[in-house]
Amino acid sequence: MKFINSRHAALALALGVALGAGTAQAQDAPKVKFATSAGDIVVEVYPDKAPKTVENFLQYVKDKHYDGTVFHRVIDNFMIQGGGFDASYVQKPTRPSVQHEGQEALAKGGPKNLAGTIAMARTSEPHSASSQFFINVKDNPNLDPVVIPPGDPVPRFEFKGRVYENVPRSQLAGNPQLYGYTVFGKVVSGMDVVNKIKGVGTGPAGPFPGDVPRQPIVITSATLVSK
Repeated sequence: MKFINSRHAALALALGVALGAGTAQAQDAPKVKFATSAGDIVVEVYPDKAPKTVENFLQYVKDKHYDGTVFHRVIDNFMIQGGGFDASYVQKPTRPSVQHEGQEALAKGGPKNLAGTIAMARTSEPHSASSQFFINVKDNPNLDPVVIPPGDPVPRFEFKGRVYENVPRSQLAGNPQLYGYTVFGKVVSGMDVVNKIKGVGTGPAGPFPGDVPRQPIVITSATLVSK
């Protein structure tokens, strides 16, 4: 099961870099329409920022993996998550996990975890994302990857309010606390639907102790939008 681990998320503190701000995206960015029982949501995705992540996501769309899945985890003032379970809360089979690209995407000017962006869900293991995704319903800077400055050793590195100097790059590159969550696109139509979903009543269902919509929100289809 993929999920956003709140304890892990608290460790993934973003630096105040401006790389993700005001990102200009290509006009021909692929778009995917989620037709849901609550209305339609259209997202555009950025293969130039997170190529492996986008390729993985679009392949699940082409394979019809998302058709019939539900938003199984909804937390108002945080995010809505789906893409892994059918309406009976049975987890669907997935392909091998995709390599985490969050730091690389930010370094290329990709978006942060801002309201309306779509990111990959995962376990506490950074490279565990497969089909599940979440849509941020507010700005969630605590979910952002931390971009490691150049150099070896890294001359200056700031994390959780502390400044470190001359840190060997190897100590930072594989640190799971710095990975955050890979943002690979954003909602371009249907944010009103996202906001409707975030406010639904939730409770326990299937294998989940809580945060499941009492009235299932079903993705009836996910399709590439023709250009």
